[in-house]
Amino acid sequence: MSMTLTTTRISPDWPCQVKTPGSYDWERSAAKWLRELVPARYASYPALIRHPVLLARHAHIQVQQEIRIARTALQTARADLPGLGLPESVIEHTIKLYAAEVLQLQHIARSVRAVSQALVDHHAGR
Repeated sequence: MSMTLTTTRISPDWPCQVKTPGSYDWERSAAKWLRELVPARYASYPALIRHPVLLARHAHIQVQQEIRIARTALQTARADLPGLGLPESVIEHTIKLYAAEVLQLQHIARSVRAVSQALVDHHAGR
């Protein structure tokens, strides 16, 4: 493969929705992916549209907050859910759902870090 230098820099956490750093339109694909991670109103702010690195920073903060929320939901489920009158099977399913969500969000957080670093490196190299 002729792009060895580029491909070795890609972390296993690189999101498949984002093109390889340095390839045509990769920053646009990164911004599009990052916009999906932040509340819609943020995705329309001109500074965040013009500077994907700012969007990446906000997405990082957003995902960290979501991890905290999912962990809290997971840690309190066993104590709180029985009081809501839910069957045990629903409680167990909900606990598994929160646990899976924490893992998924941690993966997304690593992906955001990889994309952020590539954006910073790209702009530093300009």
